Amino acid sequence: MAAAKRVGVLGSGDVAKQLGKGFAAHGYDVMLGTREPKKLDAWRKETRGTVSVGSPAQAALHGPLVIVATHGAATEEVLSRIDPRSFAGKIVLDATNPLDLSHGMPPGLLFGVTDSLGERVQRQLPDAKVVKCFNTVSSLKMADPKFAHGPVPMWICGNDAGAKRQVDGLLRELGWAGALDVGGIDAARWLEALVPLWVRAGQALNTWEHMLQPVR
Repeated sequence: MAAAKRVGVLGSGDVAKQLGKGFAAHGYDVMLGTREPKKLDAWRKETRGTVSVGSPAQAALHGPLVIVATHGAATEEVLSRIDPRSFAGKIVLDATNPLDLSHGMPPGLLFGVTDSLGERVQRQLPDAKVVKCFNTVSSLKMADPKFAHGPVPMWICGNDAGAKRQVDGLLRELGWAGALDVGGIDAARWLEALVPLWVRAGQALNTWEHMLQPVR
């Protein structure tokens, strides 16, 4: 399979599994990278398409697109164990959220709004093109989403304009109405800050099928 249709996903939780399944359904060769491969035995058997499981380091090398879908509080530690050269020149989609659940639900943010996990990922991977993406919706809505009002754009941000144009096309391939680009990677502070509000809205509406969108 062409390298352009290969994607590595770091993580083994719901976000990683749903994104892996979604990309595989669209013809991608997907590798999930985890330190606990047994956790993905059922996912590998039930997921249609070309999928595999490897280590985080192997997943980072799997293709030109890498998705960081690790638990927010563990993200920096996971990345620290991988040679940053593995990400050089690649688009890295950061789907993580730095949620603080130390006081239960609803969550707060680990970093407030003076820093973001998106920025920290970019600092750890200086030669990668990090784009914050997918973090503002339920994992069940990340690929082929269905909303009552039809296709909507996905919030993204990042420093590389070319990478964001490619992500816009990728999102359209996955069923989104392209990307809603809100700026450089520092805007990840605000995309991550949307998530505690998204949780509160979900609790009020008794649903996790919603997405926050501007209306005009």
